Amino acid sequence: MTYLLALDQGTSSSRSIVFDADGHLVAQAQQELPQIFPRPGWVEHDPLEIWRGQLSTARRALDLAGLKAGDIRAIGITNQRETTVLWNRRTGQPLHHAIVWQDRRAEAACARLREQGHEALIQSRTGLLIDAYFSGTKLKWLLDNVPGARAQAERGELAFGTVDSWLIWQLTGGAVHATDVSNASRSMLFNVHGNQWDGELLALLDIPASLMPEVKPSSAHFGEVRPELLGHAIAIGGVAGDQQSALFGQACFKAGMAKNTYGTGCFMLMHTGSRFQLSRNGLLTTSAAQPTAQTEFAMEGSVFVGGAVVQWLRDGLNAIKGSAEVESLAQSVPDSGGVMMVPAFTGLGAPYWKPEARGIITGLSRGTTVAHIARAALESIAYQSAALLLAMSRDAVAAGAAPLAELRVDGGACVNDLLMQFQADLLGIPVIRPAVTETTALGAAYLAGLSSGVYRSTDELSSLWRAERTFLPTLDLRRAASLMAQWEHAVRQTVVQ
Repeated sequence: MTYLLALDQGTSSSRSIVFDADGHLVAQAQQELPQIFPRPGWVEHDPLEIWRGQLSTARRALDLAGLKAGDIRAIGITNQRETTVLWNRRTGQPLHHAIVWQDRRAEAACARLREQGHEALIQSRTGLLIDAYFSGTKLKWLLDNVPGARAQAERGELAFGTVDSWLIWQLTGGAVHATDVSNASRSMLFNVHGNQWDGELLALLDIPASLMPEVKPSSAHFGEVRPELLGHAIAIGGVAGDQQSALFGQACFKAGMAKNTYGTGCFMLMHTGSRFQLSRNGLLTTSAAQPTAQTEFAMEGSVFVGGAVVQWLRDGLNAIKGSAEVESLAQSVPDSGGVMMVPAFTGLGAPYWKPEARGIITGLSRGTTVAHIARAALESIAYQSAALLLAMSRDAVAAGAAPLAELRVDGGACVNDLLMQFQADLLGIPVIRPAVTETTALGAAYLAGLSSGVYRSTDELSSLWRAERTFLPTLDLRRAASLMAQWEHAVRQTVVQ
C-alpha cells in the first residue's frame, strides 16, 4: 500500500492523519494547543509549542498506523490561515508569540489604510477587504512593536510566515522558506493575478521584501523532512490553508462547486475557476488551492458563530450537559415555535459585515421551552449558511454562471442530521455529506499525492470522492423563502441603536 501523511495544524489543536492511496483514514493523533490571551481582543500561540505538538502527533500517528517514515510517500500540510510568525533566520527562534487570525490588535493600522483611501487598490489586487483578520497588518504590528525587529528585518536577518511556512522551515531544518498561493492570498500583500508578492502593497505597509517566503503552487516540492525527525527523509509535497484544503478534499475542482465547513464558525467556499471575480454581495475573493501554476479562485464567506452556539447553550445557558445532546433536545419539538435566534455574539460576518451587531432571540411566548430555543440555536447555523450560499448564487448568476446545484459539507457539526436536513430545506438543493469528513487533512494529502505521483490528475481524485448521505430538500420553496425573510427581519434587529 501507498500512504500519505497530513499535518493539520489548527487553531485549537495540532493533528496528524495517515491516509492510504484510496483516501481512507488509517490512523490519527491529536494534541491540544494552548491559547494565550494577553489582553482583550488579542490572541496568541507559542510557535515552538505549535512545532513541538505537530511533530509529536506525526510520530504518534505513524506508531498508531504501524508504519515507519519510509512507508510514507509524501507529507501534506494544512494550517490555520493568517496566523503570523516572525523568526530569526540564523537561530530559527521566534521573536514573539504568533499572532492568531482572530486577533484584532492591527485594527488601528487597517483604519488608517481605509482613511487613506486604499480599499479599492487592495481589493483589486488581493480580492480581500481591509481587515485585521489578514496577516499583512499583523506583520506590520510585529515590526513596529517588537524591540529591534524592524532593524533586523531591514538587515535581512528575519523571516515571516504563516504557520505552514513555520512548519516547513522547522521540518527542513531551515533549508526551505516557502508558502503556497492559498496561504499567501490571505495576507493582503499578495497579487493574486500574477501569484506574486506585490511591491506596492509591501511598501504601503512598510514591509521589507526580504522577509517574504517563496510562493509555490499548492502541489509542489517544498523540501524534505530532516531524517532525524521521523526516522527517514520524506518529501513535503502539498500545502494549503485549511479552508482551501477542505475545498480540495471535497473534490470541488470546477467552477460552481461549493463546500461548507461546520465548525466553531462556518466557512463556505465556492470554486470560481480561473477567472478573478469580485463579489457584489459581501464575500471575499481568494486563491483556491492550485495544483499547478494556473491561477484558480474561490468566493469565500465566514460565519463567526456556528457550532459555538451549541457551546453557548451548554456553558452559558446550562441548557444541555454535553454538545451531543442538542439534536435530541431540538427534535423533541416539531419546530422552533416561531423562535428565531441570531447568535451575533461577536458581530456578524459575511454577507452582512456588521461588527456592531449583538445576539438576539425573537418570537418568545409563554409556550416557549428550552427545546424551542435549542432548535432555534441549531437552525441559526443553517440560516447563516443559507445567507452565504444565496449571496454566492447571486454573484454566480451575475457572472453568467449557473446557480449552485449542490452543497458538500464537512466539519464537526455536519454529523447532525437535523441540521443538515434543515440546511437542504432552506437552500432547496441537495446537501451531501462525504464518507470521509476529515476533508481538510484529506485535501493536503491529495495535494502531496499529486506532486509525488500517487495520483495522475484531479479527475482521479474526483473518482475517489464518495458520499455517505445526501439530504434532499423537502420544504416548499415558498415556505423556505418565508423562513429566510423572517431570518433577515431578525438580523435587522441585531444592531443596537
